[in-house]
Amino acid sequence: MSEPATDADRAVVAVQLGRPPRGTRGVAYRCPCGLPAVVETAPRLADGTPFPTLYYLTCPRAVAACSRLESSGLMRQMNARLAEDPELAAQYQAAHQDYLARREALDEVPEIAGVSAGGMPGRVKCLHALLAHALAVGPGVNPFGDEVRELIGEWWAEGRCVEVTPEGAPESPAPDPTGGDATSG
Repeated sequence: MSEPATDADRAVVAVQLGRPPRGTRGVAYRCPCGLPAVVETAPRLADGTPFPTLYYLTCPRAVAACSRLESSGLMRQMNARLAEDPELAAQYQAAHQDYLARREALDEVPEIAGVSAGGMPGRVKCLHALLAHALAVGPGVNPFGDEVRELIGEWWAEGRCVEVTPEGAPESPAPDPTGGDATSG
């Protein structure tokens, strides 16, 4: 599902994050505007560090939208539903297994075996990670990621989060109207 990241993609992601990206293998999801929104990262970084986050949300507008949902108390509600609904818990467990299988298909890293992202499978901890997973693999895999996707709406509707030259290089970040931090995910 991921496509190779170009130098232009890496430059855009660096501007989105405010730092050079680490371990980027590819672009797992592009916003409708064409820019990377989720990158696929290597399970082990170049320096040997294990990196459990296979799918990393980079679009500052999507990051800000997730942060607003987290601040609203949504994760507390999701955790309560997870504890009360065995069918939802089974779907979330399957999402965890999907995440692990996709990462292990790239590289087996014993230090992070069984560790996925976003709190899976026992709790909801990071909406950014759950949305990144849902965007990267498509609907119907991560139930909470799918919910977040529906709740944040069309984060790209105000235009690109980073302006890009005709050659594909970023010019400067577009202002984030929320003041959100694009470094989480």
